[in-house]
Amino acid sequence: MAKNQSRKPGRDVRGGTGKRQRPVSPRGSAYRGKGAPHKGAPRPRPAKPRGGKVQGDCIEGRRACAEALEARVPLRRALVAATTGERDRALEELVVRLEQADVPIEYVARDRLDARSSHGAHQGIMLEVAPFSYAELADVIAAAGEGDALVILLDHVTDEGNFGAIVRTAEVVGAAGVVVANARAARVGTAAYKTSAGAVLHVPIAQVPNLATAAELLKEAGFWVGAATEHARDDVWHAPLDGRICLVMGSEGSGVSALMRKKCDFECKLPQRGRVESLNVAQATTAVCYEWLRRTMAREEAAPVVAVPEVDA
Repeated sequence: MAKNQSRKPGRDVRGGTGKRQRPVSPRGSAYRGKGAPHKGAPRPRPAKPRGGKVQGDCIEGRRACAEALEARVPLRRALVAATTGERDRALEELVVRLEQADVPIEYVARDRLDARSSHGAHQGIMLEVAPFSYAELADVIAAAGEGDALVILLDHVTDEGNFGAIVRTAEVVGAAGVVVANARAARVGTAAYKTSAGAVLHVPIAQVPNLATAAELLKEAGFWVGAATEHARDDVWHAPLDGRICLVMGSEGSGVSALMRKKCDFECKLPQRGRVESLNVAQATTAVCYEWLRRTMAREEAAPVVAVPEVDA
């Protein structure tokens, strides 16, 4: 994609200038993945819990638990570490808030929380919640509005900690949403709640059956699709990272797939001088997102102020 090419919303990414068609609903037939059940097919039976575990997710860590409470996430119960030593006023205040919200409280031994913790950072509290409710791609597009917007599309990022950190970055820079595959990809679970610091509750996260189709639908909504890859010729400082951007970030092992690269309008990479191979996907996503934010804010500050004429009383 030429750097001087028009990038106004509505321009055809394949070089045309006609008006783009309205995006097909993710629920429509054009969005069905290979092997998707046909209309009227029997629904699969839900899996039964094994080993007495509660179906659903756990949120651990005080900040993530507070965020869940403020966002009114449906909470089944709270597991709180029973202490016999000094009082923990911060934890007590959080427990009071949970009681006021009519959340059942159960005091348990700390080693029970340790056993259930994904990474040992529960800080004395866990919340059992219902399974996470994912958004539709149409919800992400709606959240983007008509002007400058950022959507992060993750090409099979599998580490839940990296996924949560990326969602946190998305929320901080004001991204419209995050798009992930519904298979072979990290999901919103305990680690994602924790590493996102509760951001998964504030950013639309869409699960889709086909990432390539999602990229096409985002193009139809006026987005330029760009991949961050080591194979790019342009660095992030010279790539067209402003306006309506869908940023594609690749998996921890193989990066952006060949199929997704073919769907992209441009590619970019982070310059480096050190000897370490590269940043991990979460760190790289943060760096690229902030370049988009820098340009967006600079353009907003440079926009002329339209004076409103005074009206005589």
